[in-house]
Amino acid sequence: MTEGDEQSADARRMMHEQNRRSWNAVTPAHNSHKRDQAAFLRDGGSTLFPEELELLGELRGRRLVHLQCNCGQDTVSLALRGADVTGVDISDRAIEFARALADEVGAPASFVRSDLFDWFDAVERGEARGGFELAFASYGSVGWLADLGRWARGVARALAPGGRLTLLEFHPLVWSLGPGGALTGDPYFIEAPLREAGGVNDYVREALAPSGFLAGDAGFENPEPAFSFQWTVADIVQALLDAGLRLERLREYPYANGCVLFEGMRALPGRRYAMPEGTPALPLMLGLVARREGS
Repeated sequence: MTEGDEQSADARRMMHEQNRRSWNAVTPAHNSHKRDQAAFLRDGGSTLFPEELELLGELRGRRLVHLQCNCGQDTVSLALRGADVTGVDISDRAIEFARALADEVGAPASFVRSDLFDWFDAVERGEARGGFELAFASYGSVGWLADLGRWARGVARALAPGGRLTLLEFHPLVWSLGPGGALTGDPYFIEAPLREAGGVNDYVREALAPSGFLAGDAGFENPEPAFSFQWTVADIVQALLDAGLRLERLREYPYANGCVLFEGMRALPGRRYAMPEGTPALPLMLGLVARREGS
């Protein structure tokens, strides 16, 4: 590694650590809006959407790692469908909540608090479990990662030969859209990281509460800034190809699952949201499956 590479690695770690602080700060506010999630899940509820289940395929008995699992609701939902699931997330507060939720539900999910890149390194050294049949990441995951190539290589190492990554993500184009769907947001092509002065926001106020919404901490303001990254569709796909994964499925969807991304979105059945009335349909979600070669 050259001196420049070491400096870049230090900068990436600094940004990830700042993001950890920002996620720690916002996590209690997020959970303040969610009505009794344990009861919801115990009673047969699920936080997973049909698009995710379609791309994931059979779950029962499969070894699955949930990357950037946040507070574990989806992780627990995967475990309740029979997956042997491990959730990994950088936020201490989110992992604490996830472990408590799994215990309260009685779901056999395990959780690891780690920067994802550190966890990938631990897998490569044999210090953390690898050999997963499935890896899963969704909704606002890759935009917090400072190095997409390192992410893709880490995913490839964590998968067993023949294992598959399933990614459901908000389409990168949505960050260019403002109120009413106008092109007033960030440019699609941005090379530098974006410093979010307001940190990770309380996006759960925008409908992300399948167990039922509570007013909770309605006035939360995050004191910790955060760093985000604009990766295009080409960036994501090329990183996976460069890591030796084979792209099997690529989907775009004209709606977003569970989240109002900008003012004026039109509600659809099933907790989905589309472009406003009178505006052209645009891709609001991206889905893909990529496989590690071998058997």
